[in-house]
Amino acid sequence: MSNMLRGTMLLSGASFLSKFLGMIFVIPFFAIVGTTGNALFVYAYTPYSIFISLSTVGIPAAVSKFVSKYNALGDYQIGMRMFRAGSALMLVTGVVAFLVMFLSADWIGAQQIKGEGGPITPDDIAFVIRMVSFALIVIPAMSIVRGFFQGNQSMGPTAISQTIEQIVRIIAILLGSYIIVNYFNGSITLAVGFAAFAALIGALAACLVLFWYWRKRKPFIDKKIANQKTTHDFRTVDLFKELFRYAGPFVLVGLAIPLYQLVDQFTFQPAMVASGRGATYDTELAVINNLGHKIVIIPMTIATGLSMAMLPSLTNAFTQNDQTTYTKLINQALQVIMVFVIPAAAGIAILSDEIFGSLFTLEDIEITGKLMALYAPVALLFGLITVTAGMLQGLDQQNYAVISLLAGLLVKVLFNSQFIHMFGGQGAILGTAIAAGIAVLLNLIRIKRSADFSYKQTIKRTILILIFTGMMCFVIAVLKFGFSFFLPYQEERWATTMMLFIGISAGGLFYLFLAYKSTLLEHIFQGNIPGLNRLKRKK
Repeated sequence: MSNMLRGTMLLSGASFLSKFLGMIFVIPFFAIVGTTGNALFVYAYTPYSIFISLSTVGIPAAVSKFVSKYNALGDYQIGMRMFRAGSALMLVTGVVAFLVMFLSADWIGAQQIKGEGGPITPDDIAFVIRMVSFALIVIPAMSIVRGFFQGNQSMGPTAISQTIEQIVRIIAILLGSYIIVNYFNGSITLAVGFAAFAALIGALAACLVLFWYWRKRKPFIDKKIANQKTTHDFRTVDLFKELFRYAGPFVLVGLAIPLYQLVDQFTFQPAMVASGRGATYDTELAVINNLGHKIVIIPMTIATGLSMAMLPSLTNAFTQNDQTTYTKLINQALQVIMVFVIPAAAGIAILSDEIFGSLFTLEDIEITGKLMALYAPVALLFGLITVTAGMLQGLDQQNYAVISLLAGLLVKVLFNSQFIHMFGGQGAILGTAIAAGIAVLLNLIRIKRSADFSYKQTIKRTILILIFTGMMCFVIAVLKFGFSFFLPYQEERWATTMMLFIGISAGGLFYLFLAYKSTLLEHIFQGNIPGLNRLKRKK
């Protein structure tokens, strides 16, 4: 249990820092390229995210599960064989994905923008897509190294390399786009194109970090192989058969959010224009798929880290038929999501105007703030998709994760245009929420049946979390009302930032105080929260 928590904290911390940096860099990037530049970035980056998932075909996460399974059985050599074979495969698929994306850039751009005279053209999108496609040559092979380390329950290499990758990428984006726009009078399209190309620069930096870890850890892995007593004599083709059986579902799990976004991108502009809302489509899409999205998914980083850290432990327990352990893992994972993501999403919703206004702009805040407030609760559904799909994979029910995600995606595809016609940008959010909700519900039902799992404890603690979250929101609402009499936070950016700081500080501390005094945190984390025991001793 402690291994999962340590891994969760490490990966969640790295993922949070990566997402936080991704959010912060959008502020100066927005100042350089504006709303249109951010929308253009989204039009190219979402297809790239899908190509990344397709080029890896779920292999890195599947390698993590494969290595964890056979390590539990005492066979370390077969994990090394799989790592080498998988690395060669990822090099090939990465190059193929690069060629396909590069050559299809014109078609992808033409499918996302209809009509002429808008701020973004299909040629603009095609150029940025070609620039970002180069990263596909490197990232698939790099990601399998992370999967191998995670399978050995070593989360440090993934955490550190992700952080370095993001830092280097952001520095390259900001420096490159600023120089292009301000010193060479380059176009916004050229600046966004270089920003997309920075994905390759960040990936190369991460490769260097992983290579350093590999040289450091390799002797310990070799020692385990030399001392092992159990060996499975599988042919290489048999290794790949088992790997692909695990890998297929990981593809859709990784594709879930990008696919929802891609549906928006193919339907948003035509539906907004057809419903008479074409003048604001780029602003609203930038909020839903980029600016607001980067903020909303920050709470989801906990779910991402938890899912990656939980999978090896859950697979190990399920392989050894240890029902007590894997039941505790499922219970704890769900409760960790609830105790952090629910209040975070609620806080984003109630402070949406302040967040968007202080980080980006107060212009059109009646549109942008409202969209982000409606989008915030979807973070919980995104987090639950990630974690419940990880649970199904650990319970060897990965095929069912495919069914649930496809069911949700089908609803999104069928109804998204109609929702946008009826409600504008809010309709796209509604479509995503319904689709994600269906996937989560189906996953939870399958987990209950597969693991003979009871949600009774999780439901009880979730009710308590909702009560504390409601009290937190009440405190924030009172503060906003009180400060509105002498702080012009709806008009001046400095005042908006101050109100945001007050709201986050007061609301967050109040919620944590309630969760601590009620022993909710202690029960969920089973006394393993850093600093909690120290606080008790002082008391």
